[in-house]
Amino acid sequence: MTLGDEIGKSKPFETPEQEAYLNLLRTASVLSEGFARLFAAHGLSETAYNALRILRGAGEGGRMCQEIGGQLVARVPDVTRLVDRLEREGLVSRRRGERDRRAVYVVITARGLEALAALDEPVMHLHRAQLGHMGGEDLAALIGLLERARRGNAAPAGGAAGEARTGAGAGT
Repeated sequence: MTLGDEIGKSKPFETPEQEAYLNLLRTASVLSEGFARLFAAHGLSETAYNALRILRGAGEGGRMCQEIGGQLVARVPDVTRLVDRLEREGLVSRRRGERDRRAVYVVITARGLEALAALDEPVMHLHRAQLGHMGGEDLAALIGLLERARRGNAAPAGGAAGEARTGAGAGT
């Protein structure tokens, strides 16, 4: 079924770029529903899960909030508030830098590691269930196309990427 059929669109899309963009949004929405349910069952959001994965990968050194924000798959405006919530839940802790006491590092706790360990296999299972039908060759092609789309939209200083070119969200 095409996107136009799914959303009951009576006229063709205005441009292929518009159709591609809206297909990306719809597909991301469909795929993220399963993850949102999985993480909610464990008391997490997708962004909280992503932050915990970043911190697990950082090891004992942890990361500063700005570094976490830069590594998140889906950017959020207030990483500090996200870290505050994770800290209240005992999933992360903060510590001052040894050389620069002004620097504050966020470190995953044992409880945070346990939360991720409980999700490791269910997350991989969901990835396979959602996209495994495509096969390796199709997935490699999709990954390449998505990376190419992102490279063409690197955000310039002081503005959102592609805003003037695409009329972000046009035709929704």
